[in-house]
Amino acid sequence: MILAMNIGNSNVVLGVYRGDTLADYWRMTSNMGRTSDELGMLVLDLFASGGFDRGDITDIVISSVVPNMMYPMEHMCRKYFDIEPLVLGIGVKTGINIKVDSPREVGSDQIACSAGAIVHYGCPAIIADFGTATTICAVNGKGEYIGCSISPGVKISMDTLYRRTAQLPRVELDTPAHYIGKNTVEAMQSGIVYGIVGQATYLIQQMKEEMDEPDIQVIATGGLSRLIAPHVPVIDQIDHLLALKGLKAIYDRNKRDEKRSY
Repeated sequence: MILAMNIGNSNVVLGVYRGDTLADYWRMTSNMGRTSDELGMLVLDLFASGGFDRGDITDIVISSVVPNMMYPMEHMCRKYFDIEPLVLGIGVKTGINIKVDSPREVGSDQIACSAGAIVHYGCPAIIADFGTATTICAVNGKGEYIGCSISPGVKISMDTLYRRTAQLPRVELDTPAHYIGKNTVEAMQSGIVYGIVGQATYLIQQMKEEMDEPDIQVIATGGLSRLIAPHVPVIDQIDHLLALKGLKAIYDRNKRDEKRSY
């Protein structure tokens, strides 16, 4: 079985693949202060809850946008699974040509999501990742990553309002019933949630026009996709596990090419 891990700024999403089937998945908080032993105990506890054993895992693939978590995470893989993980980065075959000014600046999560979109939904595609940041990236009909937009996500917006104002409270992350808030909490929820809905709708529409290709699939993913995406009319699919699917596709490509080289 394959363990895939996508390390984001807010959460680490882990999935166990049995063949091509995602057997189970979990989320845990991204915490740069955790040691490899703490990470190992957390992962093994999650495994136990799903009825898995560490000996079931034959390979591990990781993508990360949190560099400070990589040393303890890689060490955890070696110590607790006796496996050298495949880390998405330079030299890893993704099957995606990155057509931007500085390819090294593109986040590995964007590459994983793009790979997942191509394999499971085809291209051209636009992927809207609603996480700590809202990242909307574009893949053309040739399967080339051609760029993205990045803006503050829901939680960043809420935290900023709370921290940078004297009288606004910290509010629950929820979709308000009305656009016109009748109280401070509803007003903040409306401004933040529907503000991001409007922003995403406009950006996706403009990206479609700029790409000028037929049948562009728009896929929403990320931890907050189920909160935001249902209100964005231009989104075709919601797939909150798209990064894991992309990691599995990238793993398969590298292992297939590795076998061919012998």
